[in-house]
Amino acid sequence: MPGLKPCADDRGVAPAGAEGSLRRRLLLGTLAWILASLLVAGWGLGRLFQQHVERQLDAELGTHLNQLAAALALDADGRPQREPALSDPRFVRPYSGLYWQIDRIETPGELAAQRALLRSRSLWDAVLSVPADALADGELHVHRVEGPDGQALRMIERVLRPAERPEQALRLILAANEALVDAPVARLHGVLVLALGVLAAGLAGAAVVQLRLGLAPLARLRDALAAVHQGRRSAIEGRFPSEIQPLVDEFNAVLARNAEVVERARTQAGNLAHALKTPLSVLANAAAGDEGALAKLVAEQVGLARTQVDYHLARARAAAAAGLPGQRTPLRPVLEGLLRLMDKVHAERGLQLRIVDCAPALAFRGEVQDLQEMLGNLLDNACKWAATTVELRCQQDGEHLYVLIDDDGPGLPEAAREAVFARGARADEHAPGSGLGLAIVRELAELYGGSIALEASPLRGVRAALRLPAG
Repeated sequence: MPGLKPCADDRGVAPAGAEGSLRRRLLLGTLAWILASLLVAGWGLGRLFQQHVERQLDAELGTHLNQLAAALALDADGRPQREPALSDPRFVRPYSGLYWQIDRIETPGELAAQRALLRSRSLWDAVLSVPADALADGELHVHRVEGPDGQALRMIERVLRPAERPEQALRLILAANEALVDAPVARLHGVLVLALGVLAAGLAGAAVVQLRLGLAPLARLRDALAAVHQGRRSAIEGRFPSEIQPLVDEFNAVLARNAEVVERARTQAGNLAHALKTPLSVLANAAAGDEGALAKLVAEQVGLARTQVDYHLARARAAAAAGLPGQRTPLRPVLEGLLRLMDKVHAERGLQLRIVDCAPALAFRGEVQDLQEMLGNLLDNACKWAATTVELRCQQDGEHLYVLIDDDGPGLPEAAREAVFARGARADEHAPGSGLGLAIVRELAELYGGSIALEASPLRGVRAALRLPAG
């Protein structure tokens, strides 16, 4: 609004989100836990499946090894013969990935080709190079070796002593390409990544929904607090989950206690006013029956005392009520009532008092008595100085309510606009009044976090620009 400077947040608190979002922290923590859990689960499932495939391959190789031992026979020269052929066709297809070989127990430094006595056709012209480890009779060893075409092979071996020549030890070897393990494991990894990805998306969606549902009561509590702060409610209404309801009950109890304190302060202020006004009225009546200098002095001082009592009582009442939540006073009914009053008070002057712009929905976040006190003083001051017209305009800008009161009087020099807000100061010492009206308006407005300023009016008089918290 023109002529008024924006003020800081009237609550004096940091903006929301200064400490981060609880929803964001919970969501990030949940997603991190889901991701870590799925990664561990995926790794574990992959390892278990790989071990399962390796055990299956070892079992298959063990079966072929038993078949090879059962089909083994020796000729007249003690050389091994294999009858009949093994049933798996991969043993006859070159470099098929499945191989067998029969070796003589090697002597140190002997070449693999010299040790090999018999091998499968699938090895073609290659020979398996077996680690030189010691094997007890019937013992089974598992190795990883390099085979034909650089294939990585998984190999099992066992020592066999034929019944015909027990002194002759033979090494039976079965080997298979490790691709037989890697291929199904790789296929499982692809399916596992897809499945865990879908599961992760589902769990993330469930976490988001859970957070929305779980934090929904906090959003309702925030809206209820905003309604109390804006004056639309006097307490937090509705039922909340058992974890939040005690907080709501305590907060409502504090609000009720504050209301009781304010009401008691207002009652005590009223009692004090009556207690002081009765002796002041007695003194005023006594002085009115005498024409002497002492009587005039008493009457003058009694009038000043009444003004000071009214001023401090109004200020004390506003100070007690200004911070109380749940207050909301519609603006237009108060203005219309005050205009009717001013029209009667200044009836002999024939002033035109009108509301130019004031939406019915506009409201003041505070006590109706304080709003009447502020607007009544400003309107009375405008009527005293106006030549023919007083106009009112009301607007809302965000959380602030602006009331502009214009008159077409003689105006006020810019240098004197601030001075008239001093307590007891008057623009014209010959005009009636105590000089406390504008001071009361400023103090009440500031108690509510608002302000008051005097500016040049479009009607060539003075504009009083009052800013207050909107309800």
